[in-house]
Amino acid sequence: MEQVFEGALSGDVRQLARAISMVEESVEGVEERLACVAPRRLSSPRRPRAIGITGPPGAGKSTLVDRLVTHSRSVGRTVAVLAVDPSSPFSGGAILGDRLRMQQHVLDSGVFIRSLSARGHSGGLSRATGQVVDLLDAAGWDEIIVETVGVGQSELAVCQLADTVVVVLTPESGDTVQAMKAGLIEIANVFVVNKADRPGAMVLARELEQTVELGGGGGWAAPVVLATALAGEGIDQAMEAVERHLQWCIGEGAGDWFRRRGEGRLRTYLDLVAEAAQREAVRVLGCQEQDLAKALREGHILPSEAFRRTKKP
Repeated sequence: MEQVFEGALSGDVRQLARAISMVEESVEGVEERLACVAPRRLSSPRRPRAIGITGPPGAGKSTLVDRLVTHSRSVGRTVAVLAVDPSSPFSGGAILGDRLRMQQHVLDSGVFIRSLSARGHSGGLSRATGQVVDLLDAAGWDEIIVETVGVGQSELAVCQLADTVVVVLTPESGDTVQAMKAGLIEIANVFVVNKADRPGAMVLARELEQTVELGGGGGWAAPVVLATALAGEGIDQAMEAVERHLQWCIGEGAGDWFRRRGEGRLRTYLDLVAEAAQREAVRVLGCQEQDLAKALREGHILPSEAFRRTKKP
């Protein structure tokens, strides 16, 4: 493990991939090794900058990420992409849909693309995502793009992880009231209305702008950018909006940035505790004189009774 992490931190992408797998699988000893990692993005949102891409399924998030990577590479930045994919209900692994849309970057040594399984987490990100971002940070990548599952209402974890959250919507996504119900209005630092060549795009953009204005209250007002990612249109404007927000985080918005990052670290800690508790519960269920796991599956006992028997006094 020591050799793997040393290679990952020194720029060996194969070792980096192995290290990420160890983090995802919670290999014994990996937490101790991660505790020694020194990410740069602790007290200031400079390099690497972490960009979260979220929005409903079918909004074109993967296509937009592909274009953003191309843009960043054109100005000399190295880019790591974490695509948090839906989990297979059988293996628990990631369904690798997003990497199939980024094939043009496969041979580029300045781009690293990795799919992570959501593993049933409800916040659009897996427990491992925050730890992997820290690992990529310490490994020296200039930019980290995190694309969430895109499940809608529970896409809130990304705002605690990313410096800037880009919410991608399309004319087919529904009106702004639905977006507000999904919690996307509150977490957006930049709106991208994708597929802007379709009817209704301008109407959606105006509604979003009005909603942002009504929010008021000072602070950052999320700009609305029209784009057609498939054609590469609007990408420069989207990245300019991301850059403006990053500068705001460095200056006037530093307090908000630091608070969000602190909540993200706390969330990762609680996720680690929850996973450890689940592993211990599975172990305890199998160690009982009466196999409680079997009794639960066969309906001989209720979950509340199993919990009562196994909890510590």
